[in-house]
Amino acid sequence: MKFTEVDEIELPAAFDAHVHLRDGEMSQLVTPTIRQGGVNQVYVMPNLVPPITTVQQCLEYRDRLRAIDPNVDYLMSLYLHESMTPETIREAKKAGITGVKSYPAGVTTNSSSGVLDYKLFYPIFAEMEKQDLILNLHGEVPSTPSHAPASSNTQDPSAPTQAITILNAEPAFLPTLRSLHTTFPKLRIILEHCSTAAALSCVTSLGPTIAGTITAHHLSLIIDDWAGNPYSFCKPVAKTPEDRDALLRAVVRSNGRFFLGTDSAPHDRRSKRGGDSVAAGVFTQGWSVGYVLDALGRGVERGVIGEEEVTGEVLEGFLGKWGRAFYGVGEGKGERIVVKRGKGEIVDVLEKEGLDVGVVPFRRGEKTWGVEWK
Repeated sequence: MKFTEVDEIELPAAFDAHVHLRDGEMSQLVTPTIRQGGVNQVYVMPNLVPPITTVQQCLEYRDRLRAIDPNVDYLMSLYLHESMTPETIREAKKAGITGVKSYPAGVTTNSSSGVLDYKLFYPIFAEMEKQDLILNLHGEVPSTPSHAPASSNTQDPSAPTQAITILNAEPAFLPTLRSLHTTFPKLRIILEHCSTAAALSCVTSLGPTIAGTITAHHLSLIIDDWAGNPYSFCKPVAKTPEDRDALLRAVVRSNGRFFLGTDSAPHDRRSKRGGDSVAAGVFTQGWSVGYVLDALGRGVERGVIGEEEVTGEVLEGFLGKWGRAFYGVGEGKGERIVVKRGKGEIVDVLEKEGLDVGVVPFRRGEKTWGVEWK
């Protein structure tokens, strides 16, 4: 297969290992776009308001999602919270919940109830290791307040003093990842939405219980793309061209250590413009497979990756097989899709009659690969 000359590719339906489906009207709007993007299995983030911290809340949330689209397999997670106990983890395992998501306090959307000190959660992590639940990490540390000295960051007191901004928040978190892996070597941990070459290096330097997700938009964006464009602004922010290109190389060369987790994060367009602050999140759900294929094609054109590296095995792996293997889940119904170059149209605004929300997607108004279900 010569990737840049192929107009049609058949693949297994994709697994998206990081999605935000929200609740209420927003969920009604975005959940039906999962399959539109070529995906039939998703790992759902728990940062609702209030966050999903109990097993009952989690199962009720899954029921609401299934009522919207029963043809998607929803893997569910809990929000790491001080109210949790080891018994919560045991109950979650029995209920079929897949993992626990950790948000450092205040770093992104709906993370105000997040973690300030990871050591306080060691009993939770120990039970997760025992029960074989996955720990999903939003791998950033909170920014240093503008009025505070650089030493106010306490995520890793042994690290050299530095001021933390959105540009170095992910590299500053990596000692925490290393420490957690050293303390709990059998705990499966995913560093979510890797955005830097340093994060990729850290993950690959650790044992096989550590993996990372890569989003569709981070394969395309750099700093200049989101500075001034609220629809490309997310957390973690896109970084340098060198970081973006490292992510592209990781897709084709990682041998399964990284896989797709879109971090598709819908926000009503009113929260993206005109408010006191810009909501962090890029919406990619309805065109996720197409975005990845487009990014790989541009990577080949720029010489970042070789044409011969974009194989069917790599596409099947990154878009589903590797993530499913790490999570220990099958392909469900074994469904397949056919993607066709240039046959997908990205809407300007995702809307639905009767719903008072609208979402502007990534690369609105452009063309991408279309998806057909076999």
